[in-house]
This record gives sequence, C-alpha cells and structure tokens, in this order.
Amino acid sequence: MASKLIELRNISDQRLPHHIGIIPDGNRRWAKLNNLKTKVGHLKGYKSLKKILYSFFDAGIQYLTVYALSLENAQKRSEEELKYIYKIIIKAINTIIKGEDTVKNEVRFRVIGRTELLPEYVQKKVNELHEFTKNFKKNFVNLLIMYDGQAEIADAIKKIIADNINPDLIDKTLIKKYLYTSDFPEVDLIIRTGMNDGARISGFLLWDASYSEFKFRNEYWPQYNEDLLYQDLQEYALRNRRKGK
Repeated sequence: MASKLIELRNISDQRLPHHIGIIPDGNRRWAKLNNLKTKVGHLKGYKSLKKILYSFFDAGIQYLTVYALSLENAQKRSEEELKYIYKIIIKAINTIIKGEDTVKNEVRFRVIGRTELLPEYVQKKVNELHEFTKNFKKNFVNLLIMYDGQAEIADAIKKIIADNINPDLIDKTLIKKYLYTSDFPEVDLIIRTGMNDGARISGFLLWDASYSEFKFRNEYWPQYNEDLLYQDLQEYALRNRRKGK
C-alpha cells in the first residue's frame, strides 16, 4: 500500500528536499521510559526505520542518509550491546536483500564510515548488501556505521595526500570527491529525534551540512512515524532557504 506521502509530490520539486539526513536518537531512553531492556529499544528503533524507510521515496525524495552507529557510540557501548546492534544490522540487511521494496524502488544501499572496524562477519554481510544493490540507480540510501564527520574529513585529507595532489588544486569541489559521500548531494534537511535536552548534530555529515535545514524533535526515534515525517516535509516546504544569499 502506498503511503500518504505521495500527496507531497504535488508540491513543487524545488520546495522539497532532495537529500534528507536522519539522526534516529532515543532508542535507549525510550526503552528506559517504558521499563524495557536496552536491546528492546534498539529493536523497536529498527522496526520504526523499517516501517518508514520506503515512504521517503513515495514523497519523491531520492537521497537518504541514516546515522546508524557512530564511532563514539561504538566505543562507549558494552560488548554485549554492540553484539546485539550488529545482530540488528545483519537482520536489516537480510530484510533489504530479501524484500520486494528494494527492487521495486531500485534502491542502492551503501554502508559508509570506518567499516574496517566492524567484525568480519558484519563486513561480509555489508559487502552482500553492496553487491545486491550496486546496479540500482533510482533511489539511494547511505547507512552511516562506525562513522564520524571529523573522521570522514580526516580520511579524505589522507587520500588527497596519498594521491600527491598539488595544494593549489585543493578546493571544496576536490575535497568533496574524496569524501565517503562523494556521489551524494549536500544534505537539505536533517531530522533528529530525542532532542528534549538540546539541539546538536553529533558529527553528522559535517561537510555536507553547511546549509542544511534542521528539525529537532522531542519524540524518541521509536515514536517517529509517517505522520511526523509528513509534518516535517510540509514544514520544510514552507521554509525560505537563502543559503547565504
């Protein structure tokens, strides 16, 4: 069944974002609020993403980036919690590969970040995902895993040095070519949930977020749904994006 977000296609293409970034925060706090184990929060967060993921394409959004696991969080989480998160990542990839929606929507998935830090069995599954969707060219999803925005820029600089690029040729266009997100446009809208204690982006797409619009929500990610996304996109369409002008 098609989602209600198809209605948003009536809005001018120039008024809707082309690339949306999602920071799905609050799984652990949602679980605590409901007197549930932390892993239940992670599972509910995965189910919320699974339910809403393809709705973005119904609205005509072609590019989506989801902050799945930051480098910082990976360093702070217990081994037990990380193993459960990896289990969910593998479950998500299997669902993507086996489900009809990926093929129907021609979605290319990529996992970006310092993925070499993942256990080998997770890296193997990530490679399966890349191989399965590599020829799809209609819609695009980046999953940020073992990711940090400063690390992304640092890695880009290392590659530029390794390629012996003349310093006089280094500009923002060249740096973009060396980023993990080299084939993605700048992010137009960043939605972060669980922001009842401030407003921050925690290293999310630092280079690509220079002129992003932001939507911070108090709701925890397991509470986010299609209705809230519909509201956020309608609100975005009314904003005046001057982008420095």
